[in-house]
Amino acid sequence: MRDPERHFSAEFVGTFALVFVGGGAIVAMRDAGAAGLVAVALAHGLILALMVTATMRISGHLNPAVTLGFLAVRRIEPMMAGLYIVAQILGATLAAFALKALVPADQFTAVHGTIQEIAVGTSWGQALVLEAIATFFLTFVIFGTAVDPRAPRVGGFAIGLTIAADILAIGPLTGASMNPARSFGPAFVSSSYVGQSVYWFGPIIGSILAAVLYDYVLLRSPREAPEPPDHGELTQ
Repeated sequence: MRDPERHFSAEFVGTFALVFVGGGAIVAMRDAGAAGLVAVALAHGLILALMVTATMRISGHLNPAVTLGFLAVRRIEPMMAGLYIVAQILGATLAAFALKALVPADQFTAVHGTIQEIAVGTSWGQALVLEAIATFFLTFVIFGTAVDPRAPRVGGFAIGLTIAADILAIGPLTGASMNPARSFGPAFVSSSYVGQSVYWFGPIIGSILAAVLYDYVLLRSPREAPEPPDHGELTQ
C-alpha cells in the first residue's frame, strides 16, 4: 500500500465536499418543492462530477459502496479499501458537523440535519431495492466510463449525471443515498439512525452486483494486471 496519506486525503476531501454541498443544497431548498428536488439533484451531481474528476487520478471512489464493489472484483487491496472507507466516513461526518455549526440552527433542524428518510408508504424492502438499483446504475457507469480501458474519458461528468438522475427518480421515496457514508455522517451528527440498514445494505448490494457484471461479463478483454504499489485508482 503506497502513499496511504495521499489516498486518504483525496477520499476525505471528496466525500466532505459531497456531503457539505449536497447537504447545503437541502438546507437552502427546503421549501422549494419540486424545484428544490431538481436543485438538490444538480448540487449532488455537480459536486460529485467535480470531485471525482479532481481525485480520480488518485482514488475517486468517495463512496464505501463503490469501494466494496472494487474490492469484490479485486481492483483494490483490502487494506486500501479499509483506508478509503475510514476516510469517506470521517469526511462525511465532519462535513455534517460543519453544516450544523455554520447554518442557522432552525434551518438545519427543519431538514432533520440533512439525513435521508424513507417516505411514508415505502416499505423497508422497497427502499432497499430502490437504493440497490440506483447504486447499481452508479457503479455500472463508473466501470463503463472510468475503469474500462476503452471507455470514453469524460472525467466525472457521466458519474455526476447518474447521481443527479437517481436523485430525481428515487429521492422522494428514499432520499436517494447510494452512499453509506453520505447517510451515516448526518445520521451520526443528528443521532438519528432510522433507515441506516437500507442505506448500507442497499448500496453495497447494488454496487457489488454492478462491479461483478461489468468486470466479469462486459469487460471481456483481458485486464491489465493490478499494480501492487497503488491499487486505489479508478483507472487501471
